[in-house]
Parts: sequence; structure tokens; C-alpha cells
Amino acid sequence: MPQSTHARASELHNLAIHAHQAAAVAHNKGDHLTAHELSRQALEHSTNAFKLAEKLAAESGKSGNSPV
Repeated sequence: MPQSTHARASELHNLAIHAHQAAAVAHNKGDHLTAHELSRQALEHSTNAFKLAEKLAAESGKSGNSPV
């Protein structure tokens, strides 16, 4: 597996974390419209990261590579 694909999955997870943290801050400030948008963005990043991780796992399984 190319390292860039794994790095992209990690980047998506980090984007999701950042968006969740930003949403939490916005909720505490009472800015619910922005918080809602940030929460939606966090969910989107999390979903994309999950899909990419699943794809990597499937490709790893097909090639016979075991992470252990």
C-alpha cells in the first residue's frame, strides 16, 4: 500500500477531530447555526475516513498482507 493513501486516511480522521472540537466550542458560545454546520462537516469527514479505511483494509486483505 502506498503511504500516501494511509496518510490521507489519517488526515481525514484529523479533520473530523478538528471539526468536532470546533463544533463543541461553537455550541458553548451559543452559535448553533455554525455549530450545526461544523457538526455536519465533522460527520462528513468521519464518514470519508471510515470509507477509506474500509477500502484500505479490503485491498490489504486481497493482497494477502496482514497488518499483524
